[in-house]
Amino acid sequence: MPPTPPPTVRTSTVDDGPFALAPAPPAPRRALLLAALFALLLALVVLRWGPLLSLDTAVTGALHRTAVAAPGWTRLNRVLTDRVWDPWTMRAVLAAAVGLLVRRGERLLGVWVAATALAGTGLQQGLKAVVGRARPVWPDPVDSAHYAAFPSGHAMSVVVAGALVLWLLRLHGARPLWRWTARTVVVVSAVGVGFTRVYLGVHWPSDVVGGWLLGGALVAGAAAAYHGCVPRTDWPGAARGTGWPS
Repeated sequence: MPPTPPPTVRTSTVDDGPFALAPAPPAPRRALLLAALFALLLALVVLRWGPLLSLDTAVTGALHRTAVAAPGWTRLNRVLTDRVWDPWTMRAVLAAAVGLLVRRGERLLGVWVAATALAGTGLQQGLKAVVGRARPVWPDPVDSAHYAAFPSGHAMSVVVAGALVLWLLRLHGARPLWRWTARTVVVVSAVGVGFTRVYLGVHWPSDVVGGWLLGGALVAGAAAAYHGCVPRTDWPGAARGTGWPS
């Protein structure tokens, strides 16, 4: 008689059926970690910590000299920062996502995404006003920007929009290829917009890092709150047993 196979542990992909499309709630620790790192950076900026200011000055100065000497490359960076990765472009992406969610009958999730994006804009503008950090000043500027410097609105907008899209794809059970492609686009966009802001001389590197950290903390916190407050049966795909088309 052949040996009896050992019992196996059934995973959620078998037991939960349609619920397997909804991933495990993101750890709130991720949001807390990003928020703590942002708070530390904010303190260093407010206290005008010498090593941070020296690093900001050195990096921004070196990139600005390159921008002045390479007008063609500078024009490309201005197109990228003012058109491709502009905050209004990111808002348009999120508006399209919210519209799609509402059309699919997922109004609560659409409101959640919209509220997160609005909170990001308000938080960013409020911090700019409170911190009041001056932008770099050059005798030969290649670009200009308004309002205070910290945190970078461009960097934060790209991270908020990109992280929300990635969360929605995961929440709807998108195939790994779609998620990997989207993740690549988001990472390239976040790094790219951060580079353009410093290269064009309108931000210090720490402004960009602050925007990344704050945007990541906001979306991680919003996602964790959604998973904690919304019953699992109301998550996308739970009722229909299908995720987004792949």
